[in-house]
Amino acid sequence: MPAPPAPARPAAGLSVSLPTLGGVKTREAAQRWAEVWERGWREHDAAAIAALYADGAFWQQHPFREPDPGYLARVFAEEESARCRFGTPIVDGDQAAVPWSAQTRLTDGGREDLAGVSLLRFRADGLVVEERDFWNAAAG
Repeated sequence: MPAPPAPARPAAGLSVSLPTLGGVKTREAAQRWAEVWERGWREHDAAAIAALYADGAFWQQHPFREPDPGYLARVFAEEESARCRFGTPIVDGDQAAVPWSAQTRLTDGGREDLAGVSLLRFRADGLVVEERDFWNAAAG
């Protein structure tokens, strides 16, 4: 049986159009999400982070936990400081996966090293309608 044909590739110098969300490109929405989260986590700015989400958005902070609407306030109250880095979003249609890592200093004197990925789905205006986080932590 012959091998299937190779996928078509754009000719040199031509660009491939990215998925859009009714005017907002998914990649732009995902990059904005990553930049706001990186700054917002470092500065404990829950309002800036909350502005990324549509009303009624689903956000599961960990695969084995029920969504917690008070998650940011609770976690930020437990942290003294955070250093974090968000990677380049991987985009497909209206969805994106964004890797991230952080080192936090807790108010009780402890430290945590965190690494994870956030799976996001955006609506047409670029706001998040669904987020599922997968992460792990180790004492620092």
